[in-house]
Amino acid sequence: MTRVAAVDCGTNSIRLLVADADPATGELIELDRRMTIVRLGQGVDRTGRFAPEALERTFAACREYAEVIRELKAERVCFVATSASRDVSNREEFVRGVKDILGVEPEVISGDQEAEFSFTGATKELAGRADLTKPFLVVDIGGGSTEFVVGEEHVRAARSVDVGCVRMTERHLVTDGVVSDPPAADRIAAIRADVEAALDLAEQSVPLTEARTLVGLAGSVTTVAGIALGLAEYDSTAIHHARIPLERVREITARLLASTHEERAAIPVLHPGRVDVIAAGALILQCVMERVGAEEVVVSEHDILDGIAWSVA
Repeated sequence: MTRVAAVDCGTNSIRLLVADADPATGELIELDRRMTIVRLGQGVDRTGRFAPEALERTFAACREYAEVIRELKAERVCFVATSASRDVSNREEFVRGVKDILGVEPEVISGDQEAEFSFTGATKELAGRADLTKPFLVVDIGGGSTEFVVGEEHVRAARSVDVGCVRMTERHLVTDGVVSDPPAADRIAAIRADVEAALDLAEQSVPLTEARTLVGLAGSVTTVAGIALGLAEYDSTAIHHARIPLERVREITARLLASTHEERAAIPVLHPGRVDVIAAGALILQCVMERVGAEEVVVSEHDILDGIAWSVA
């Protein structure tokens, strides 16, 4: 066994997984998994830079994670940065801060690499399931981008597109720094138009409609699943591999888009850091399911983080 630590730093959240990996058996034994909403991508779509306060929130989480990694004595550490970290003008400030705290330089991966990690993490456990038909379409809805990956045992085609729950919220639902609550119909239509255009792009290289099982990853999908299951609190065990019908996703999306900040904040499974962006995330999921023709989404708590851990092991 190799004890590894994987850090996934996205547009909205930063997450840590420390696990013992056994490549011989394909087993990943989780020791610690945690997530912090840092909103690193705050304002990036508009300014092209990381905001100072966003960097400090991210570095604070890194300091907490560094302590966990030391306590659990991980032998190998990998820090992967996605989406918002690719093109910002002050990227070096981010890289330097992470290296000072964790001792490793962030690996800013491409959308295709991100998709590969997501597919590995999401499908390793599902490959032998007799009740799920291949090929799989793995959809990872992040804060700044969404990844689409089609494959059986291995990736056949992948594409990353620039629509995510934070990016769509900031682009269409924020006026003078305030989120529209609830958004007007034309704002919702604008998000849908962006998502449909992104799906057109994805479809140029990924055969979306050939998929027989849709696997959904990341916070927007798992939160919708938690709401669909009526959970009194977030329960990753109940959410992992839950199967949520399209009609239920439509109902939840409509409810979120019609709600106020206070109404969304009162939903038990909704993390405070997702209150303002979950409506856009749910709408992205709905649009994807409708385009693909998926009657349900299989929700996975294992995603890019698990894929990163396997790559380190």
